[in-house]
Amino acid sequence: MFAGLPELGISNGEDLKETLTNCTEPLKAIDQFQTENGILLPTLQSALPFLDLHGTPRLEFHQSVFDELRDKLMERVATIAEGKDEERYGKLEELLEKSFPLVKMPSIQPVVMQVLKHLPKVPEKKLKLVMADKELYKVCAVEVKRQIWQDNQALFGDEVSPLLKQYIVEKEAALFSSDLSILHNFFSPSPKARRQGEVVLKLTQMIGKNVKLYDMVLQFLRTLFLRTRNVHYCTLRAELLMSLHDLDISEICSVDPCHKFTWCLDACIREKFVDAKRARELQGFLDGVKKGQEQVLGDLSMILCDPFACNTLVLSTVRNLQELLSQDALPRDSPDLMLLLRMLSLGQGAWDMIDSQVFKEPRLELEVVTRFLPAMLSVVVDDYTFTVEQKLPSEEKTSLTYPTALPDAFNKYLQENRVACEIGLYYTLHIAKQRNKNALQRLLPALVETHNEMAFGDIFLHLLTGHLTLLSDEFGTEEFCSAVFDGFLLASFSRSVLSWVVQEITANVAFETDSSEQVKELYTQLTEKLEAQKKSPAQPDEAPSLDLGLHPVTVPTTASTPTTPL
Repeated sequence: MFAGLPELGISNGEDLKETLTNCTEPLKAIDQFQTENGILLPTLQSALPFLDLHGTPRLEFHQSVFDELRDKLMERVATIAEGKDEERYGKLEELLEKSFPLVKMPSIQPVVMQVLKHLPKVPEKKLKLVMADKELYKVCAVEVKRQIWQDNQALFGDEVSPLLKQYIVEKEAALFSSDLSILHNFFSPSPKARRQGEVVLKLTQMIGKNVKLYDMVLQFLRTLFLRTRNVHYCTLRAELLMSLHDLDISEICSVDPCHKFTWCLDACIREKFVDAKRARELQGFLDGVKKGQEQVLGDLSMILCDPFACNTLVLSTVRNLQELLSQDALPRDSPDLMLLLRMLSLGQGAWDMIDSQVFKEPRLELEVVTRFLPAMLSVVVDDYTFTVEQKLPSEEKTSLTYPTALPDAFNKYLQENRVACEIGLYYTLHIAKQRNKNALQRLLPALVETHNEMAFGDIFLHLLTGHLTLLSDEFGTEEFCSAVFDGFLLASFSRSVLSWVVQEITANVAFETDSSEQVKELYTQLTEKLEAQKKSPAQPDEAPSLDLGLHPVTVPTTASTPTTPL
């Protein structure tokens, strides 16, 4: 408790114990000890007896004086640090040398930590002492920890790793939340609201203005994305940069070449649409990547791989296609559409680019534009034609029936091309949102076989489930239930995920009274079919580790931000 006092020539409890042990007159010894170690103020000595008369213990008096002096000293330290005196840091270092021996005294420790906090460069010897002592490391300010972390990647990884795990858990919890509807889903929170999350705020505070720590976090995110293929790390990469942007941390934003691109894209995500003006800005950033700086494409691809960015790009693509259809224009004639496809392709190829270390924009297959998109538009035309036909007077109607087959090109590119598959999936969501039963029954069977089973990804199923809750009347028919469950969900689903989807649909759909019995019967039949499915294969004895420990970190050489010199 009194460690360090002898080094400063101040008596401690051991000295008093020794004095009392060896003295012949204890009262005189105590009086002398108080005189030597008390407050050396002549006018105070005559006032102390008055405190005795009022029953105020000397300890209480000295403690109150000590607390007041400590608070004043801490305020003075902050004032010196904020001043403009060229010698201010020299004064603080001198104070640190005098006070550091008492750093383990609980009453003095706040003063020492205050001095450490306000020193832009703490002496290395002191940093090592703080780092070596777990208690000191725990209580020191984040400003001091930053100076420790920047030279200790493993220690910084230990601090960051739990936050990254927590972030992934929160994202997955949002995807599998039972609080799901067309009005509230995974993409409902605004970008600024998402940046107020606990993990993003903590990481932002830990990084501060330190470019080297920011670069380390980006390396962690790239490594984990490469290891797990989890796109939520891409979301965190963009959110972290924009959180620093919100705080106007120019020291970092000015050196991250992705800053302006991410800023512009963030505005598009907020509006859930890429307008013509912002499209030109985004294209300017992509076209502005100079020879020799191609590595920045690795970070740009991660930002475009963010599900929130992808969601905005595909929604804009579907909207753009609708406008082209109304204008009788071809997809290849729209520069905005071509840019959206270019960015989608870059985002979808993020993992391959970082893994291969070949920083080159993936080439978009021309046939996606010349064959797939026209095929998809033909599906839209079929649906529109049938809808118009149904609205005609009975004497003008023909024997037109709703088509059930899809164009071969549509099915082919759903299975073979990532960008085409993403657009096809979002068109399905668009149809479900419009409560178009016929088109949905036509499209769902085609989603059983998609590129890399994208139709059975968490995000698409999350959105589809929310949209299906609108179709309460349609679920009252056996034909529609068969298309949704037998034609799609049961075709290639694990039982656990399927059970969740079924529960969400049945829990959120408001069934009409006269159809509830029929729906219950269908649900019972579905449950029986689930039980009849083959059991999942036995798990291997040694399941692959899901540990996301960050050290030692094997980092791909894709760092696009400079590292601060030591």
